[in-house]
Amino acid sequence: MRWGLGLALVGTVALAVAVGIAVQRIPSFEELKKSPAGQTIRVHAADGTVFLSLGPNYGRWLTLSETPQVMQDAMVAVEDRRFRYHPGVDPVGMTRAAVVAVQNRGSGRRLQGASTITQQLARNIFLSNSYTWTRKAREMVLSMALEWKFSKDEILELYLNKVYFGGGSYGIDAASRRFFGHSATQMSLSEAAVVAGLVKAPSRYSPTADAQAALGRAGVVLEVMVDAGVITQSQADGAKPADVQMAQETGQNSARYFSDWALPQLDMLIDEGSEAIDVYTTIDLNMQRAATAAIQANVPGGAQGALVSIDRDGAVRAMVGGTDYVASNYNRATQAVRQPGSAWKVFVYMAALESGYKVDDEVVDEPVTIRGWSPRNSSGRFSGAMDLRSAFAYSVNTVAAKLGDEVGTSSVANMARRFGISTPINTQPSMVLGTSDVRVIDMTAAFAAISRKGVSAEPYGITKVTTADGRLLYQRAPERGTVLVDNWVAAGITDLMQTAVATGTGRAAQIGRPVAGKTGTTSSNKDGWFLGFSSGLTTGVWMGRDDAKAVGGLQGGRAPAKAFADFMRIAVARRPVEAFDTEVKLPDWQLEDEDEAYLGEPGEGGLVDDNGMPIELPYDSRPPVNPDGDPGQLAPDDAPVLDQRWLDEQTGRPEPAPKAPPANKALPPAVKSTTTRVPPREPTGQNN
Repeated sequence: MRWGLGLALVGTVALAVAVGIAVQRIPSFEELKKSPAGQTIRVHAADGTVFLSLGPNYGRWLTLSETPQVMQDAMVAVEDRRFRYHPGVDPVGMTRAAVVAVQNRGSGRRLQGASTITQQLARNIFLSNSYTWTRKAREMVLSMALEWKFSKDEILELYLNKVYFGGGSYGIDAASRRFFGHSATQMSLSEAAVVAGLVKAPSRYSPTADAQAALGRAGVVLEVMVDAGVITQSQADGAKPADVQMAQETGQNSARYFSDWALPQLDMLIDEGSEAIDVYTTIDLNMQRAATAAIQANVPGGAQGALVSIDRDGAVRAMVGGTDYVASNYNRATQAVRQPGSAWKVFVYMAALESGYKVDDEVVDEPVTIRGWSPRNSSGRFSGAMDLRSAFAYSVNTVAAKLGDEVGTSSVANMARRFGISTPINTQPSMVLGTSDVRVIDMTAAFAAISRKGVSAEPYGITKVTTADGRLLYQRAPERGTVLVDNWVAAGITDLMQTAVATGTGRAAQIGRPVAGKTGTTSSNKDGWFLGFSSGLTTGVWMGRDDAKAVGGLQGGRAPAKAFADFMRIAVARRPVEAFDTEVKLPDWQLEDEDEAYLGEPGEGGLVDDNGMPIELPYDSRPPVNPDGDPGQLAPDDAPVLDQRWLDEQTGRPEPAPKAPPANKALPPAVKSTTTRVPPREPTGQNN
């Protein structure tokens, strides 16, 4: 007995020393309240719905006074009924568990039912879940140290906010939001029973994984609460776990394309931290579902598709980067670069409009060769004289080539740069048919700027970032945008695009309200595009194979245009119908007589230079009579001819550097030509 008492005394002293050392090493209550490493990010849609949680989810820290009493009672009753009376280790529970272990000797079952709430807290914070006698001994020492250092209420508060409930959720607030869609402060008795039942086996009793198992476990919790005397039998009978409204699953695998694009931007918006944050985004989940369905329903077999939809201020409402995120998380909407085909012609025609062309001007669809390049139309025919509107609507390649040559491919490239095309742009003659690679999101943003009457619309996905307790970390400020072109240029190109949908290549994109857009198809049907806008929403659709092989029958006016229409009918259904502003109010310089605009205002003595001094025009000596002898009518070759060098000297213009004459002479603003010289032919382009 003396030896036994001596050993007990030594053991007690050793245990006290171990507990004392542990007490010194245990962090303070405030430090323990902090979440462990691994930032929690909850991503909200435009309507506030959480559609994605990343990292361990800890919800909001709830003090014990904020936690419903039914939740406290349920957890204590089912996990540690003698919590208020033991020093961290429950001798009664340990004895009962030991008896069970002896009865099941040889079954391979380990010691169960002996862990108190304090021991579970010690294990969750300081230890692993591996089952060894050494770990169990350390757990007991740490639990007694916790009881020594903190009050019972502090321990229970730590436990309720730290315990794991499954689904990545730690703490009752995270669990309540995950399973019921509201804070734990509003938890009912039925909901408390469901949550308390999860701790024993979170994956087995998860209501989202096995509803029947979860309800059965909740019934057990209610019985235990009655037995513990914390609720009456009538209260238990009145609780209906089966009637609990579970939060609807809002996750969509296609929405990950959007979050993968938006969330990396956090590094530029907020300082790096480890606290849980809520990220509020622009995505509209209904539009996202419609976009996913439109792509999956219309993409040709073996091909991929991408869709981006942007609101008038640049807010991205939907983004699909492929037919299935699980199968391929490569985001073709933001990462892939593909040729846009004739969708690129919007930049060609805007450059032409800005240089002086009008939508009703006559152009000629005819064979043309530009520096050895001879484009051809997808129809294989030439239609002769037509107006600019028809040439755009039917995507006539020869006219686009002539326009690009007249205004200069560098002007077309500059226009594309202005509208946000960031990928490399070549300035070869064929560039007017969309041979430079682009991204879907950049092209969609360019069309959104046109919809905004020539004002830039920078795509963005994050509107606000807060901490879990609501402290504001970032708020997006409204942006007015940058004027990219005059509104009359935007009105002109909108006129052309509206015609393309009404009567041209984009007829499949009609949705029963005004739509403006443009198709695009590359050589051998490798890429199909449709980009357009209606009611303030701009959407770009691309389809093709990742390996850039031809797709039989793929044209911008078919599957892409149909996917656009399928999506937009749903996306704009609740928006008011908006008519386009296609009234072109030309500036004064476009309303002047062409000769006057080029040479200056004529005075009484004739034309004047920039300083208002009269200019005496030198004419040649050819008679002002045509060869047929019709008096008073000048033949083209017999008209008065200006000496351009002399005119430049008189007006102070610098002498231009000598260069090889282009195939089609570039003309000053508001001067057009349909004359074409024909150099030797080279391989043709057939983008439409």
